[in-house]
Amino acid sequence: MNIARVVRPHGRAGEVIVRPVRGLPFCIEPGLQVALTPPALGRDRFCRVEAVADDPQGGRVRFSGIDTIDAAEAVRDCYVLARRDDVELGALDAPWEELLGRHLADARFGDLGAIVQVIETPANDVWQVEGAFGEVLVPVIDQVVREIPETGDIPVRIMDGLIDPALLPRASEQLADGQETAAHTGEGEGACS
Repeated sequence: MNIARVVRPHGRAGEVIVRPVRGLPFCIEPGLQVALTPPALGRDRFCRVEAVADDPQGGRVRFSGIDTIDAAEAVRDCYVLARRDDVELGALDAPWEELLGRHLADARFGDLGAIVQVIETPANDVWQVEGAFGEVLVPVIDQVVREIPETGDIPVRIMDGLIDPALLPRASEQLADGQETAAHTGEGEGACS
């Protein structure tokens, strides 16, 4: 899975500044085996994280085999990929590209529609969902989203006030009439790893 992107070299000894991809915390640790993509001639695609330090722009990282400023410059803008099993993520951590297009399912309201955008706020992310209820803004907090499964619908518990219960009959009619803007086909779920 894509966990970070190399922003730029730092210093002359091959260190680089990396930022996590949107939706993930900084999860690079010493000893982690990663792949730098796209691959380049003359450089191993796979390397190990040797050192990590905090940096105001993300994290300062040293990868095995990258020990000069030229080697660090060569990995600028590369993505850092790691095996999903090797990275510790919280229950609500997921790269944004894996969320877009996924459907949300609530016990009371049923299929809420698909995530079309992830909005960053200082407190928590918010998913913009389009479906039978129109646009619904779903806060990504423990009380609403308990976990994000790797595939399929994402179960949620919509808090009172986010959707007007009076819309339930209208949403059912739209689904029956085929007027929903995007039919729930299951395509595009769990996009990339």
